[in-house]
Amino acid sequence: MKLHNYFRSSASFRVRIALELKGLAYEYLPVHLVKGEHKSGAYESVSPSKLVPTLVTEDGAHLGQSMAIIEYLDETHPEPPLLPRDAVGRAKVRALAQLIACEIHPLNNLRVLKYLVHELKLDDEKKNAWYRHWVRDGLEAFERELAQLPASTYCYGDTPTMADCLLVPQIFNGKRFNVDFSGLTRTMAAFDNCMKHPAFQKAQPSSCPDNEA
Repeated sequence: MKLHNYFRSSASFRVRIALELKGLAYEYLPVHLVKGEHKSGAYESVSPSKLVPTLVTEDGAHLGQSMAIIEYLDETHPEPPLLPRDAVGRAKVRALAQLIACEIHPLNNLRVLKYLVHELKLDDEKKNAWYRHWVRDGLEAFERELAQLPASTYCYGDTPTMADCLLVPQIFNGKRFNVDFSGLTRTMAAFDNCMKHPAFQKAQPSSCPDNEA
């Protein structure tokens, strides 16, 4: 398999975690978002949407969207599972993952932040305030959801799931913008436990070959 991705992209980070949790080998192909490499004609032939990540499967299929890729990996390499065996459990994990992928991330990805600065003329202070507000707001909702679940090591249960694959990159990015994580007890406990797991360490941005200081 080949993974077209960017070391700092949270969506790419999600897929790297899933690959590491599954113990799957892949070729790392960097696409530099800040330099605009995802907008090139060469990359458009890989991903018509010009987004990262793109996973190229063993049989040559090109898959986009991190959650779709993670579910593909879970269906084709079922051990260890990233979704619970029961339907209710799967729905709960998907809902936690979507709180991040659909409610937090779209408001704070790179193209939105660039639009705030270049088109709406927000200065860095206002842009960062926007980022911190929406991440904090979303994580408070995430914390309330976790509070309704039984005590667990990770977001849902005592083994990592797709929800953890999405949570960790969001916390990493939030730390870059000095988001306030106080009071997010269950959320940050899950994050801390994830970061004790070798798969999350191997997948993190500082471990990537295109990592930049």
